[in-house]
Amino acid sequence: MRAKLIIIVAALIASGGAVVAARHLHAATETGQAAAPPPAVPVVAETVHQGDVPIYLRGVGTVIAYNNVIVRSQITGQIVKIAFNQGQTVHQGDLLAQIDPRPYQAQLDQAIANRDRDQAQLVNAQANLGRYTSLQQKGYASTQLVETQNAQFAQLQAMVKSDEGVIEQAQTNLSYTNLTAPIDGVSGIRQVDIGNIIHPTDPNGLVDVTQIQPISLIFSLPQTDFVEIQQEMAHGPLTVQAYSQDDKTKLDEGKLDLIDNQIVQTTGTIRLRASFPNAKRMLWPGELIDARLLLETRHDGLTVPASAVQQGPSGSFVWVIGPDESVQTRPVVVSQISEGQALIDSGLKANEEIVVQGQYRLVAGTHVRELQGQEAQQADLQSSVEQEIP
Repeated sequence: MRAKLIIIVAALIASGGAVVAARHLHAATETGQAAAPPPAVPVVAETVHQGDVPIYLRGVGTVIAYNNVIVRSQITGQIVKIAFNQGQTVHQGDLLAQIDPRPYQAQLDQAIANRDRDQAQLVNAQANLGRYTSLQQKGYASTQLVETQNAQFAQLQAMVKSDEGVIEQAQTNLSYTNLTAPIDGVSGIRQVDIGNIIHPTDPNGLVDVTQIQPISLIFSLPQTDFVEIQQEMAHGPLTVQAYSQDDKTKLDEGKLDLIDNQIVQTTGTIRLRASFPNAKRMLWPGELIDARLLLETRHDGLTVPASAVQQGPSGSFVWVIGPDESVQTRPVVVSQISEGQALIDSGLKANEEIVVQGQYRLVAGTHVRELQGQEAQQADLQSSVEQEIP
């Protein structure tokens, strides 16, 4: 009986505590003491920009020399002079090396001497022919003698012509003793040193001369771009920009020369060739670079920082800040991302405010506080850290 009484008393005390708590809650509600709203989330925001936006097709290519010539000797002989430095810029006609000219000078002298001898005999034969012809007319010389002298004169004429050909050949061989630059360009590594014998059959020749101003670029793009490129080329030459392999440094700007005459079926790509003036020599044969083909310029295009574009289950979206400083997601279609800017095809309007940093604490309807200056830079760093957190 006593235990039952204790239970009843405990129940009365508990119910009294609940009533008191309910009264306190009712009083707080009546006096306006509601729960405090969550604080605004700090973010970095930017405005959707509108203007002219270049549309690029991007590919990877290899720089090749505009012209490349291996300087070979056309005669055999000993090199007696080297007249260039390796890696030196040379111009067409510059002397690069000299082969010992003495044997070829001797051949020329001998050919000239033979020509002079035959020329003297020709003069004598011509004089004899004149005399015999005169005697024949007077009846003192036979017809056979005159014909024989005439044949000898013709033979000596032919010999003189042959001698002239030998002289010309000897002069040509003598000129070959001077190895000159066939084009403007940069010399490579010398393959033969002074004092060595050089031959026309040497595979490496004397040196390689490469023309780098202008210079060419061979790059590839997907075959699906072929029709669009052809259509734009019909309106005029297209601009091609060459960037370093990390896609950060612009090396030069040139023009598209041609599209290869066939598609590479194994890779489904087309090869294109562009030429660049290469005034600063930033492009070098064999260099692997990123190529940007300027296809068109879109007028009144909408751009946002690439960091504003997020990826969700339904595709790309951005956080748009409303007039009441609350945010909502907005699906967007991105045409391209270039140099940190995303070109938006649809989903946004000019001058709308979007979140570019700090999206990782947002939910639909969250109120935000836009950061400026140093605070924005710190938020940017914090966002970068957050992106690295798995």
